[in-house]
Amino acid sequence: MNNLMARLLAGMLLALAAAGALAQPVELEGVKLEPAVQVGATTLQLNGAGVRTRVIFKVYVAGLYVPQKAGDAATLLAQKGARRMAIIMLRNVDAETFAAALNDGLRSNHTEAQFVAMKAQIDALNANLKAVGEVKKGDVIHFEFVPDAGTRVTVNGQVRGNVIPGEDFFTSVLRIWIGDKPVDGSLKKGLVGG
Repeated sequence: MNNLMARLLAGMLLALAAAGALAQPVELEGVKLEPAVQVGATTLQLNGAGVRTRVIFKVYVAGLYVPQKAGDAATLLAQKGARRMAIIMLRNVDAETFAAALNDGLRSNHTEAQFVAMKAQIDALNANLKAVGEVKKGDVIHFEFVPDAGTRVTVNGQVRGNVIPGEDFFTSVLRIWIGDKPVDGSLKKGLVGG
């Protein structure tokens, strides 16, 4: 009986240790991403994280926060409600370059007709990004979907530009990173939890 109790206790301790490990921040390139964040009234879980690399340069660390973790892009894109794409810059990038890269990602993951249909929302996103100016190493950018409001961009905790209506638009923005033609395949794998 004592052997059984010892095994049960050991199993419970292992389960608690595993649960504690799951709640730890994720660290990439010296950047810590919290395991959970709050957007409005919703607690979001870190689904995955990765590093955006362009040619040989590490540009930013990204983390995808969702209501429910999932291991495939289609399920993540189908989720509704509050969500966040967190980006922490590893180098300075001017607003024009950053906006152009996001536009390329949008264009790559949508048909021409879909892209044209989003023109007003894309223009609003570009205006928000241009209002930011140059993003510097260490800056924290959040693309968030806030229910009953829309897509907002924050830089270092400050809302930039106008909130862009439409939950479908936020899903379109997520396709930049986890769509069929992501800006960085290894980053997509990390965000999807691979």
